[in-house]
Amino acid sequence: MTTTSALTLRTLGNSDLQLTSIGFGAWAIGGGNWEFGWGPQEDSESISAIHRALDLGVNWIDTAAVYGLGHSEEVVGRAVREHSGPKPLVFTKCSMRWHPDRSIYHSLKAGSLGEELEGSLKRLGVETIDLYQIHWPNPEEEIEEGWEALERFRQQGKIRWIGVSNFSVGQMKRAQKIAPITSLQPPYSMLRRTIEAEILPFAEANKMGVINYSPMSSGLLTGAMTAARVAAFPDDDWRRRAAEFNEPRLSRNLRLVELLREIGSGHGVGPGVVAVAWTLRNPAITAAIVGGRSAQQVEGLAPALNFRLSEDEFGRINAFLASNPA
Repeated sequence: MTTTSALTLRTLGNSDLQLTSIGFGAWAIGGGNWEFGWGPQEDSESISAIHRALDLGVNWIDTAAVYGLGHSEEVVGRAVREHSGPKPLVFTKCSMRWHPDRSIYHSLKAGSLGEELEGSLKRLGVETIDLYQIHWPNPEEEIEEGWEALERFRQQGKIRWIGVSNFSVGQMKRAQKIAPITSLQPPYSMLRRTIEAEILPFAEANKMGVINYSPMSSGLLTGAMTAARVAAFPDDDWRRRAAEFNEPRLSRNLRLVELLREIGSGHGVGPGVVAVAWTLRNPAITAAIVGGRSAQQVEGLAPALNFRLSEDEFGRINAFLASNPA
């Protein structure tokens, strides 16, 4: 078994948080029956997945209040309470709320964020959240009010560190005038590279930690995806509507997976591990969020804790991407 003592830990931005190179992403375990659900999910499988990740050395979990409309946080809280080993760091997010009819709305009003924080603390079963992040910079005119509120919560001891997710450089500069940003959480994978131009250099120059989400493009690069499986997605799986999961991009992406499979086979790892390692080669990335819906999935991805690409392997992937643009 891998243990954290054998792993290289990375400091997240200006914080004292020491992270393993991958963390457990809890979006999918929120289940279906909401706008961005991944289809049905058994809570027992979710808890087994979290426990297996922790046993294999992962030392942090990333969730959000909106995942499953509170359900993901409840499952994470239960899994952490029931785990006998060291307690992981727990990160969550705010700003996306829901009406009684389960429709989602955005708010960065101080009062709304206060209600969200209390709800997250209760569902997670903790007194302090290790990293609290603004999920989306919406409504944009409320960014300053929202960031002031998070800094106040931090000073009150309800949050240890504060971060942002999906922010532009301009939006981060606005927040920085109020309080330092510990971390940024953007989407980043070999299929989604827009942050390389400005956002990652800005984060690196400002000594922000970066934890990227969807390094495997929401499961597309794991090696388990096929055209038939995509066609059979349940109606409440948001990926049915995503461009990368539809033609003409799907066929190209599945060819990319075969290259990742070829590279990984020489090391005894799957395509998903290679995809995660590709993102971790960027010096601005602190750690990557890796989702898992079962203990078996987690075991297949756990080698990403240590696996790194060689310069030649990295170059082969980049050559494919350059010659096969989306």
